[in-house]
Amino acid sequence: MTEKIILASASPFRKAILIDAGIAVETVPAELDERTLEAPLKNSGASPEDVALVLAEAKAVNVSTRKPGALVLGCDQTLSLGDEIFHKPADMEGARRHLLALSGKTHQLNSAAVLARDGKVLWRHVGIANLTMRKLDPAFIGRHLARVGERALQSVGAYQIEGEGIQLFEKIEGDYFTIVGLPLLPLLVELRRCGAIDG
Repeated sequence: MTEKIILASASPFRKAILIDAGIAVETVPAELDERTLEAPLKNSGASPEDVALVLAEAKAVNVSTRKPGALVLGCDQTLSLGDEIFHKPADMEGARRHLLALSGKTHQLNSAAVLARDGKVLWRHVGIANLTMRKLDPAFIGRHLARVGERALQSVGAYQIEGEGIQLFEKIEGDYFTIVGLPLLPLLVELRRCGAIDG
């Protein structure tokens, strides 16, 4: 007996990961303004990991209060370079600036997952991965973005390691699923523990 999980997101990537793992899932996007929620955290000294966790929790709780009895998964990912948090680029110029800033440096991806039911948080986790981008020539960045197009705007780092974005890196430390935005293995452990999936 498996329980259908509600994903508090419209992310096709996270939904596909869950479906591929054999989890019955329905998507119900959270109704909240992430940047408004994040604003007070910037001045409070919250770490990028904390920011991801707060946003994931807000999504899970928001949807779980609208779906009584359902097990709801909220997720969020932040990309941090030192203390600076990056968001999805708004346009191709933003994507170019992201890649220039990350070029030759190691950044951190913080992927948070939170399970909630009836407005109550049941479990939370943050997976962390460290990615070292090779030194990129500005002209190469332009050619790369021309090839990948609008896909560069779908992720916080302006790249997808599951595609041509892998060419931007010289070293990656961390779990693949954490990098693509869902710490799947710890989530599966918890879903088995609470009896939501067979195990």
